[in-house]
Amino acid sequence: MSMQFDSRRSTVLARRGMAAASNPLAAQAGLNILRQGGRAADAAVAMSAVMNVTEPAACGIGGDCFALHFDAHSGEVTALNGSGRAPAALNAEDLRQRGWRAMPARHAHAVTVPGAVQGWADLLERHGSMSLAQVLVDAIHYAAKGFPLAPVFGVGWAGQADLLRVAPHAGEYLPGGRSPVPGQVIVLEELARTLRGIAEGGPQAFYEGPVAEAIAATVQEQGGVLTVEDLKAHHTTFDAPISSDYRGTTVVECPPNGQGLTALLALNMASNFDLGSLAWDDPERMHLMVECMRLAWADARWHIADPAFSLVPTDFLLGRDYAAGRAKLINAQQTLPPQPPGQPPGASDTIYLCAVDGEGNACSFIKSLFMGFGSGIVARGTGVWLQNRGSGFSLEPGHPNELAPNKRPYHTIIPGMLLRDGELHGCFGVMGGFMQPQGHFQVVSAMLDDGLDPQAALNRPRWMVADGQPNGELLLEEGVPVRTMAALGGKGHRVRPVSGWARRVFGRGQIILRDPDGGVLRGGSEPRADGLVAAF
Repeated sequence: MSMQFDSRRSTVLARRGMAAASNPLAAQAGLNILRQGGRAADAAVAMSAVMNVTEPAACGIGGDCFALHFDAHSGEVTALNGSGRAPAALNAEDLRQRGWRAMPARHAHAVTVPGAVQGWADLLERHGSMSLAQVLVDAIHYAAKGFPLAPVFGVGWAGQADLLRVAPHAGEYLPGGRSPVPGQVIVLEELARTLRGIAEGGPQAFYEGPVAEAIAATVQEQGGVLTVEDLKAHHTTFDAPISSDYRGTTVVECPPNGQGLTALLALNMASNFDLGSLAWDDPERMHLMVECMRLAWADARWHIADPAFSLVPTDFLLGRDYAAGRAKLINAQQTLPPQPPGQPPGASDTIYLCAVDGEGNACSFIKSLFMGFGSGIVARGTGVWLQNRGSGFSLEPGHPNELAPNKRPYHTIIPGMLLRDGELHGCFGVMGGFMQPQGHFQVVSAMLDDGLDPQAALNRPRWMVADGQPNGELLLEEGVPVRTMAALGGKGHRVRPVSGWARRVFGRGQIILRDPDGGVLRGGSEPRADGLVAAF
């Protein structure tokens, strides 16, 4: 099938409510909730639940979530951290004594406590108007009665056949022993049963009782140490968001242990250059942005960690003087050698979705298993894929992100929000591992430096510093001119063009902007995915 990712769609306009997701069934589920009088938070959870069913490799209730919520009445933005912690019996020294120098990706020790279900419940309790039972209706229906597999995600699912054949208890996800194909109707009965239990019993039906016992027993069978007590002890946190001004707009992110700080660091450095005076594909502009990103990664890779265990110098790193000093390191003619992180004086497969309701409440929401199908382990009899977020820990002694019991790992998933004069300007996100802060940087620049509408900002070809490594290859998407690629190579970048199906590495985003005067909503959906914007 064709994988051109071409988009001729225009920005969607509406006033009463809007929901955007990378699967049409999920976007429609969010719209259904809004049409019933639900709020943005209700729609976000409904979409998230459907995505659990329709894109199970990318997200699920065996994973984590983060959200930013704007309250139209108070003007307050809250940050929900729905990420889970390492098991109480797991520590770095034990793994080092086994000869490990890095956390494994597809291993039971990479399974951290899933935070998504409690995150759903807490988001609804604080910001919603509907119950879990009400917002899970569509997800339960699609899991029990079946759904047709979407084209782009379907190709990715088929590509995981080798993993699925050896994954414990994954039979539902290989119907007839084969990877499903786009258009095939998929039924996930075990997952439907688990979702029904959550709808009827709330998060306790997941973190206690048979489901929790199945999760713990399966992880232990596979060599891990996660227990029922670890699951029962899980709790969500609500944190003060972090933000920075860019071109007169406040860009809001969740604080660490998420990597939203990385996007703000890059934007702060970029504010020292007049990017808007250069075309998007001008080698000088792209070079400056990439160098800002490399410096941001140098800081993020060291400093971002669970703030309950390590002091993250967020205020220092987001200071304007610090950004100006880092920007002065950039050579317009040559890429920088790897730089050390700044120090205070004296001292990822994912889904993203967003919704805005008619009152102007907004929810920017992201959920993930990390790698495709997470750890590659399904909890017996539940249909629940377990995430491998623990692979985000470091085993380097003394590293701020070093594995420790009950600690949250470095997390890649980040929702974004935009404010102007304290009012909602929009919610946005670009999902996909270490692409996420790079995607945030690029779509924000497209909208604020170049004045693009949401759809045009998402359509623009992208670049990525590979794997979020300061000295990583520079991946350039099909659509970036050859002359630009050549010029960047001449500046010392290790350039690698990316085309066809591989372009999915550049992320999948959604954007909704709101005009505070007329309440007009403007939505765009990623052309590299199956999604759409649903509105009324």
